[in-house]
Parts: sequence; structure tokens; C-alpha cells
Amino acid sequence: MEDVAAIEALTDPRERALTAHQTIDGLQATIGELSRIRRTALEELLAANMTQTQIAEMLDVSRSRVSQLLSAGTRPERAFLGTGKLTLAIGGKFEVGRSDPGAVLSAEAFAAYEILAELARTVGLDAGYEVVPPPGHVHLNRSNLVVLTNPRLLPFLSQIMEADPHLRYVEDDRGWFIKEPDSGKEYRSPRDEGECADYGYLGRLPRPDGKGSFLYIAGTHAQGTLGTARYVADNLPELYRELKTRRFSAVVLCKYDVKDRRKILSAERVTPLFKHES
Repeated sequence: MEDVAAIEALTDPRERALTAHQTIDGLQATIGELSRIRRTALEELLAANMTQTQIAEMLDVSRSRVSQLLSAGTRPERAFLGTGKLTLAIGGKFEVGRSDPGAVLSAEAFAAYEILAELARTVGLDAGYEVVPPPGHVHLNRSNLVVLTNPRLLPFLSQIMEADPHLRYVEDDRGWFIKEPDSGKEYRSPRDEGECADYGYLGRLPRPDGKGSFLYIAGTHAQGTLGTARYVADNLPELYRELKTRRFSAVVLCKYDVKDRRKILSAERVTPLFKHES
């Protein structure tokens, strides 16, 4: 109420309107996130065999109000993606055959963005993208960030992936591949052997500033990035239920059409959801 009184005391009507508008937007965003947190907690209580009647007594509301709370507000699984407008940072390549080449995206990388942007909209989030030109200096210290494409285009990500105790991209004389450091198991892209399939990495990694994390989706080739984005879209509720917003990683096998490489036929996880220590 002190803030309200301070805003009302502003003499300039433009400043008063702008301040009130920005404050309302901030409060509405906070209310939305608190509603999501409450709904998730109520669903966990129900899963633990607590009845809606018992929850109503705990909250001092009616049973019908509990039903409303369980169906209202934003979908809890949106927190897997973020809490506000998403930025999808996508590694680009320089155009060939031009004296002043600009950075462009592969058709598969942009299709992956479209899948994730549509997914974000279905859970109440906006999304936009930015092209990260060579040599791939992507700014990671920001909220609501999703990074697409592998360390071949974004070299700094290979260093960030060293925080993943279970999986990482490495390179040898045969090219890039995903490896389990402890076991030595390798996930080399079937596409390199002429098959219509690719592996993708899916994980949540720490920001360099230590103030949060970002979602990372990277195929060994572009089809792996696209297929892994499709896997997230098809499995978002399950991913959130299992992981919430904790750090993790997994490998996804993506199969695509022989005639249309942007047509994903299947995207299946081939490793556990490796949960990282906090």
C-alpha cells in the first residue's frame, strides 16, 4: 500500500500512468507464477493421496474452490521452459558466395524454433529468436533462455557442458559426437554412416554467472536439433513432472524422412534423464 500511495502521489500524470502500468504488469506476472506454484503443490498433494476435501480444509476454502484452483491459471509445465518471454539463441552460419555474408540459420534450426515457440504459446509464454553469428559468442547470463545448435557453431558451449557430469559433446578426427565421460559410451550420429537419423542433446546447464540455468538443445547435425525440439514439445508435461526446473541431461535419437530431412518420423530418448547435483 505504501507503493500505491507513492505512485498516486506522482504529480506528472504521464509518469504516474507509466509507473502504475509497469507495476500492474509486474504484479500480474508474479501472481501468475504463484498460481502455477500453488497448482503444482496441490497436484503433488493429490498424488500423495490427499483428498480435495482435505486440501480444502487446509486452505480454508470450499471443495469447489479447490477444483477451480486445479484447473485455473497457467499450466505448471511452462516452468520447464521459463517464467517470461523466451529468447531462443540459435547458432548461424555465414552465407556462401557473397562478398558481405550475413549469418543465416539452417531450415531445420528455424523449424526447431517454430516448434518451441508454438509450444511456448500453448503454455502462455511469448518467444522470440536471435541469430548468433560466427564465431558463436552467445550471451548466456540471462533469464528464460533456450540455446539451439551444437558446439560446432557455438564453441563456448563445449566448455559449459563440462559442468554436465554425465554427457557432453566432444570432437575427434571423425567429427563431433556425444559421450558419457564416466563409461566412455559414445553416441555417434547414424547420419555420418548414411542413415536417416541423428542424436540430439537435451539438458539444462548452469549460467556462467552462477545465477541460474538455461535450456540447451543440440543435435550433432541440424536434424538432431529439430528432432530434440520435437521431443520436448511431445513430452513437456512428463519432463516437468520428472525434473521440474532442476539441471539434467539426456540423449535423444531422432529419425527423419529420407526425402524430406525436416520431417521428423520419431524422437525417442535413449538414455535416462540424468539428474545433476545442485
